[in-house]
Amino acid sequence: PRSAEATEHRKLNRVLSSLDEKHARRVLGLLAEMMGHGGIAQLSRVTGVSRTTILQGQRELVGNDPVPEDRVRRAGGGRKPLEKKRHG
Repeated sequence: PRSAEATEHRKLNRVLSSLDEKHARRVLGLLAEMMGHGGIAQLSRVTGVSRTTILQGQRELVGNDPVPEDRVRRAGGGRKPLEKKRHG
């Protein structure tokens, strides 16, 4: 699609792809707040990011951040190492 809306969607997704998880969450949270009612659902459709992830980004912006500044995820978050999975 070559509409102006499709161009904006591509730009947004290009920017998000250059960010780590934490910063992408926060950017989406900020954009959703700026868009107002329905912003979370619309951004979720455009980006493929879950609504709960965008909501978490909004929470992090007001100070409820469970992720330390020097980390992208909370301790223990993400996949376990492959070696650990094989032994269990």
